[in-house]
Formats: sequence, C-alpha cells, structure tokens
Amino acid sequence: MNARHSKKIVPEMGRRERRRIETREKLYRTAMELFAKRGFFATTTEDITDAADVGQGTFFNYFPTKSHVLIVLFEKQRDKIATAEREAEGGKLPIRDVLLRFIHSIVEELSPSQALTRSLLTAFASQDEVRGLVTDTLSQGRKHLGRICEMGQERNEIRRDRKPADLAMAFQRSVLGTLLIWAMQSKGDLHTRLSKTLEDFWALAGEKKA
Repeated sequence: MNARHSKKIVPEMGRRERRRIETREKLYRTAMELFAKRGFFATTTEDITDAADVGQGTFFNYFPTKSHVLIVLFEKQRDKIATAEREAEGGKLPIRDVLLRFIHSIVEELSPSQALTRSLLTAFASQDEVRGLVTDTLSQGRKHLGRICEMGQERNEIRRDRKPADLAMAFQRSVLGTLLIWAMQSKGDLHTRLSKTLEDFWALAGEKKA
C-alpha cells in the first residue's frame, strides 16, 4: 500500500515543480516585454502581475523585488557560457566557432529590442542590487572564457603569448562595447555587429597560420 501511495506522489511533485518553473518563466518573459515597452523603472510589479494574469502574492513568491526578475536573465547567461565551455571540451567545433555561437546566444533576449537593452543597461548601472548580479555574472563568465581560451592555446588555435584571463577580459570588453554602441543607435542589426566583433577579437587572439 505504501509503495502504491509513493508511486502516486512522485508524478504529482513533478507536475508541481514544472508549474513553478513555468510560472517563474512566465513572470520573467512578461517583465522583459514590459521593460522593452515602458522601461525598467516605469514598470511596476503590479504591471507585471496584471499582464501575466497572476496575483501580486504569486510574484513575490518568486521574486522579492522587481530587480530580482533579472536574476533569471543572469542564470540564462551563466548557462550559456557553461554550454560553450562544454562544447569546447567536446572538441567537435573549432574554438572560433564555439565563441561565435556563444556570442550570438547571449543576446537572444536583447537583440529584438534596442529599447529593452537601453533600459537594462540603465538598470545595471544605477541599481546596486542589479550591479552586483552583473559583476558576479561577468566574473564567472571570464573564468569559463579563460578556460575556453586555454583550450584554444592547447590546440594551437589561439596565440600563446597572451594570458587566457587577459583574452577573456578582452572578449567581454568587445562584446559589451558592441552592445552599448548598438543600443545607443537607431539602426543596424546586433548579430551582424557581433559577428564583426568576433572577427576583430580573432584577429587579436587567433594563432597566425604559417
């Protein structure tokens, strides 16, 4: 009897957890859409819950404040750099291709909207809580990028006269600079600009072939 009872409980817990994940993602997606339309600071938690058709209590079950919604964005970014490192470790793709795939993946949430990007960049710069998340994500990202660059050096794909950590920093600066310039301008495709950014980085970092 206990065994039969336990079999019924496990699927129920699975459904409950899936609902939690789906609700959290829904709140995040709704918030991002509103940030793009109204800006981060002009959007309230009530705006988010109204658009997501949930109660404010539900929102605070997942996020203590509006700023905490951005934790989901940073979680996604950390997952993407970890994925890039695993791809590099797998050895099926050249390091340049790993970095190219990564550079495009990290802007998936931002590339459709310059307004959203400008809004979030403002929040990153002015909110202490959010700035801490940015700093932590960039720091973790540099560790993964450094390891990817190190693997590139081991495979003679990346020059050996530069420290992997320095190359990782140069990569981040190039990407952030490209994102900032694109967000401030009214024309131009972000992915096209990022492809050029990767070319410029590779001209610096790539091992010159004889």
